Order: sequence, then C-alpha cells, then structure tokens
Amino acid sequence: MLETAMISPLRCAAWLAALALSVPNLAAAAPISAEAIEAATYTGGALPSGQSALTAKVQVMLDRAGVSPGVIDGIKGGMSRSAIAAFERRSGLPADGVMDPQVWAALLPFAGGPMTTSYTITDADVTQLTTHIPTDYLEKANMTSLGYTSVAEKLGERFHMHENLIAALNPGVPLTAGATIRVIAPTKPLRAKVTRVFVEKGTNRVAAYDAEGHMVVNYPATIGSAETPSPSGTHMVRAVAMNPEYTYNPNINFTQGSNKSVLVLPPGPNGPVGTVWIALSKPTYGLHGTPTPSRLFVSESHGCVRMTNWDAEELAHMVQPGVTSVEFLEKGTSLADVMGEARGTSKAVQAAVAASAALAASVPQLAAQTSTVLVSSAAPVARPPHMLRSPDAVPAAVPATALPAAAAPAAGIAPQVIQPPGAVLPGGYVPRGR
Repeated sequence: MLETAMISPLRCAAWLAALALSVPNLAAAAPISAEAIEAATYTGGALPSGQSALTAKVQVMLDRAGVSPGVIDGIKGGMSRSAIAAFERRSGLPADGVMDPQVWAALLPFAGGPMTTSYTITDADVTQLTTHIPTDYLEKANMTSLGYTSVAEKLGERFHMHENLIAALNPGVPLTAGATIRVIAPTKPLRAKVTRVFVEKGTNRVAAYDAEGHMVVNYPATIGSAETPSPSGTHMVRAVAMNPEYTYNPNINFTQGSNKSVLVLPPGPNGPVGTVWIALSKPTYGLHGTPTPSRLFVSESHGCVRMTNWDAEELAHMVQPGVTSVEFLEKGTSLADVMGEARGTSKAVQAAVAASAALAASVPQLAAQTSTVLVSSAAPVARPPHMLRSPDAVPAAVPATALPAAAAPAAGIAPQVIQPPGAVLPGGYVPRGR
C-alpha cells in the first residue's frame, strides 16, 4: 500500500504546475526575481494579488513616469492603486486605479531599458552608517547624524525599493562590500518648473503642475492627522533646504515624550523631515521627506506633508520659492474639479518619453515592446457615470490674485533670504517642530 501511494518527484512537480495554472493568482506566490520582472507582460485583468513580477514592473514604469508608487515592492496594494489612478488622470483616462489595456498602453512609453540592473556594493555603502536611531528626541539631538542604519536601507532609498524586495531579488547574497546584487534600474529625475502644487487630502497624494496647466509629477503622501491636521487654503513655497537640521519646539507644535525644551536635531535621512524641507508661507508648515517611506499611507504627520525622500528631492528641484503655490484640496474635492480633464503633456514628461525611447532603441529586444505614443496626446477619454463629479460639488480653484504673499519667518527661526525663482538652498534651514 505504501508503494502505490508514493508519487514521483517529476509527477509531483507536474501536478503543482497544473494546479498553479488552474487556481487564480497561485502563480503570483512564486518567488519574485529580476528575470521574472524583465519577462513580465500584461495579458488582461487586474494585477495579481500579493507580490508579483508584473506588479513590480508596473511600479517601475510608474516611477519612471514621475507618478510615484512609493516604495517599489511588487505588492498590489492601496499605494499602487492610487498611483495608477493618478497616472490615469495625467493620461486623460478614467481614473479608477484599476489595471487595464489602456493603462498598460499608456505605461509602455516609459518601459525603455531593462527594469533591473546589477550593482556592486562599495566600501562607502557599508561603512557610512548610523548604528542606531533612538526614539527620544533628546537622544537624537546629541547625535551627529541621523543616517541610514543598514546597507539594505541605504540601497533601498537609492533604488526606490523596499528592503524586502532587495532580499527577494538576491537570495542568499550578503550585502557586503564587493558583492554584486540585482536592483531596480534607476532613471534620471524629471526636471521642470512647477507653478502649482496640489495636496489632495482625499487621495493622500501630491500633484505638481507646470505653467501650461499640465500635471508633471504625482506622489503618495502622509497628510496631517486627526490631532494635528494639515492646513487649508493656498500658500506659497517660501524656501527649500536639502539635508536640513530639524528644530523641535514643544511650545509651538507637539510634545515628544517628556521633552519640554527646544532641541536641534542633526540632519540625515532618518531625521523627522528626511532629506528635504520645502517651507511654506504658513509658518511651521512644509512638505518634506520621511524616515519611513513604506508607511506613508499608515503613519501620521504633525500637520505637514510627508513624501518619500526621493520624491521630495525631485519636487524640491521643481518648485520656485515665491512663485509656486501649494493648494490644499479638502476631501470631496479632486484635481478634476480644479484643473479639469487632462489635455496635452508637459515638456518634462515628453523628454522622459524621448529618453526612454532612445534607451529602448539601443536594446533590440525591447524596441518591439515599447510604444512612444503618449495617451494624453489624444482627446481625454470620458469618465464613467459613477466617476463624474457631483453637481453639488463646489470647485476649489483659487484665483491667482488671491494667492498670499510669502510670509516672513516665524519668530525664533533663523532669517532666510528668499532665493530667486528656481533656486534651491543647499541646506542648513531649520524647520520648526513638524
């Protein structure tokens, strides 16, 4: 009886393969790999549940398009859905956040070049680390840097990846100097001058528009909290600081632990505002980075707007102090209510498509897969009835004449000279307590 019940390894493998084909999304549970991401293609339907090579590829193309999925992890979730919806809006498609053939066709112009690449870990990657980041602000204030705590964290931010995806693409490979690993292939950040930034509270996303009214980039964000909500109305970008220090003042904002004194925390990606601070004309408020990029839709902020460090850095080079407005859209008001349907494409996005096409042309096997036709160059597709704006909704558009002038720094903040439009301060500006 025992012998007749045994199944050979080959028959077992064949049975599991047949089961994977017959059970929806079971194949998605297979280990993800760089090769699988490169080979992934869309054949219809929604993205697979859980983690899949196809979702990772879609996230890479969204990232290259300037519509950030947040941390690239290959997992179908709320942040990926919100990125697809934002991409659909910019492309003039019905913004339902669901993968379909139209979305795939619109993403293909950004598929130029391999999705992954090889990277050899350097001595600097391994040695320039911070041993531990304490929770207490007083302990942080006594440190010299709030840097990365591991090689995986540092490389994850550099390549816009979740640390778990790095491990999945490199099973058994130690992250030590000299080791060669597979990572997401980076592309150059988009560059443009944006004149309007919208913080959309209903979707937890930040969109930036150029002077022609075209959406350039769109990022996921943490926008305030129930206890300390973000501002309302329209404000101006006052200044930008890269790799800033952070001033904690419990008399102005919030109390951390038992700390009742003003503290100055050192700069670093694991600081409260990450690697970027975009100060607004409303004192103590700004847009900034975060030490926990994978938790943007989970964690809360003390009233400001948190983005991944890399998204905040990209936006910091686009805003113009004294020129760019930041408009907070309340829940129930969408970008469509304010800006209408997408028409045309920004020059920055066109340049990204051209660069992608040139890269694809240098790789013959990719040339046939890549389209250079932007969906947004055609007339926008009508939205389904269930997505149409309610006739009772009130547009949140604010006349340009109503934009506030740049405010002076709050009392106690080191005075800053507002730079000419487009300038980015090199660092040292101290945000207050957010």
